[in-house]
Amino acid sequence: MVWPQAVGQVQELAALCHRCRVPMVPFGTGTGLEGGVNAVQGGVCFDLSRMDTITELSLEDFSVTVEPGVTRKALNKRLRGTGLWFPVGTVGIRGAMGLGLA
Repeated sequence: MVWPQAVGQVQELAALCHRCRVPMVPFGTGTGLEGGVNAVQGGVCFDLSRMDTITELSLEDFSVTVEPGVTRKALNKRLRGTGLWFPVGTVGIRGAMGLGLA
């Protein structure tokens, strides 16, 4: 298990895993929609939850760039007061399936 905190660290760890032919198992925030992290054939789990920065927000085109550890709650807190919100998590399993998330 490794806990990188920057893109450069992820790149270095990925290169090392590639050189050593070790599988990488990424983990973001644990939404539960992807079935969880399980390195059934060995490998290194990359826990990306500490990479939790919202790097760019454009209200004009309704886009946001986030690191993999940003939670829906944190995003909605940042969006508070803008008139926008990110509703994933409240749509239920059928909605998630319709979005291709389940």
